[in-house]
Amino acid sequence: MTTARRATLLLLAVALGLVGCTGDAPAPQDTSTPGATTAAPGDTPSAEPVTPTPPTTPAATPSGTASTPPGDTTDDGADDPPPFVANTEPDTGEATGGSPGTLVDLRVGAHGGFDRVVLELNGPGLPGWNVRYVDEAVGDASGLTVDVEGDAILEVTLFPVAYPEDATGFYDGPDTVSVAGTEVVTEAVFSSLFEGYLQAFVGVDGGQHPFRAYSLTDPARIVVEVRTD
Repeated sequence: MTTARRATLLLLAVALGLVGCTGDAPAPQDTSTPGATTAAPGDTPSAEPVTPTPPTTPAATPSGTASTPPGDTTDDGADDPPPFVANTEPDTGEATGGSPGTLVDLRVGAHGGFDRVVLELNGPGLPGWNVRYVDEAVGDASGLTVDVEGDAILEVTLFPVAYPEDATGFYDGPDTVSVAGTEVVTEAVFSSLFEGYLQAFVGVDGGQHPFRAYSLTDPARIVVEVRTD
């Protein structure tokens, strides 16, 4: 082989080697997480601003709040500043406010300086009342003695009071109602409803204590309070 031919073959081999080095390289593997979004240069994602939640401050409990006396489920009268004006004489009042209701609740409560008996009606009218001390508890119409515990007995008569068939929700509680904590009132006893007259008795310990009676509205109530001092 001549020197010229050998040089030509050498140049050809070098050229072929250069062509092989410049072939297509394998594509790089995708190492990104599927579904991930790549931010464009200069676009830095920012987190949604979070508004701090202010701490919750417990509501203050008013000081000096009076608790409901045992047996009393409503505000059955004014404040309780004993002593109040009362005596042992009969206490009466006139019916007011239109059509009478019927008895729906009978309850007893202990208060500072007096014990309270409440006869609640469903109104809208208020019956008249007659409250007085009696020597013996005698039921209207029947003439039979009503068992009432106590050294003295108050008879409570309300008129007019509707018959159960003329009004809804007639009182279906116990005939005798008492509560722990009272000082002089032993119990209140529902006796009868006869010809529009409702009769009840209140037992009192320690003899005849001064008392007073009055009416309240919304709901309609007749209230009897017996002084404890």
